[in-house]
Amino acid sequence: MSLIPKKGTVYVVDDDEAVRDSLQWLLEGKDYRVRCFDSAESFLSRYDPREVACLIVDIRMGGMSGLELQEKLIERKSPLPIVVITGHGDVPMAVDAMKKGAMDFIQKPFDDEALVALVERMLEHARTAFAQHQQSASRDALLSKLTGREAQVLERIVAGRLNKQIADDLGISIKTVEAHRANIMEKLNANTVADLLKIALGQSPAQPAASAKAVTP
Repeated sequence: MSLIPKKGTVYVVDDDEAVRDSLQWLLEGKDYRVRCFDSAESFLSRYDPREVACLIVDIRMGGMSGLELQEKLIERKSPLPIVVITGHGDVPMAVDAMKKGAMDFIQKPFDDEALVALVERMLEHARTAFAQHQQSASRDALLSKLTGREAQVLERIVAGRLNKQIADDLGISIKTVEAHRANIMEKLNANTVADLLKIALGQSPAQPAASAKAVTP
């Protein structure tokens, strides 16, 4: 029974053409999309962080090593799940990679079924990680619309402060707090205070209504 085509991409980075060809043949035969690169540098120049994907990378390569590539991805805050390919004697390096966030390591020669199961696990992880990454980016984009004062008001709303308390905290009138509150709701596409709190706390709000209005406690 063949697998249902997966949503996502498997990146293979290895300077050994035979290994790349073998992995590509195996994974494409299981209905995965596969993109191969002969170096970490060529992968980095073409990697699309908006894509739901996982990475299989050789730990030892000419030029940038698999560990160095992992470091670059960590610097970029990439949510890409990684598994490293190791040869005999590379297990300590693989353990180091896992301490830095790699999901697993596989040793040559590969067990085909174990590798396919690992790829599926990585892509499941990728779907969750990429959804969280996109949600976080979307939240950051919304919050960046707020002025400094609005951010201060939002911080106090999240802390459970009432309008009068916020006015006292910031030395402004209650009317000004209400105006800021209305602007915050509109800018964050929040229909209710509950939605506002979910956005501010990085949770998934309900689908926002077409227009937003301030809610006074």
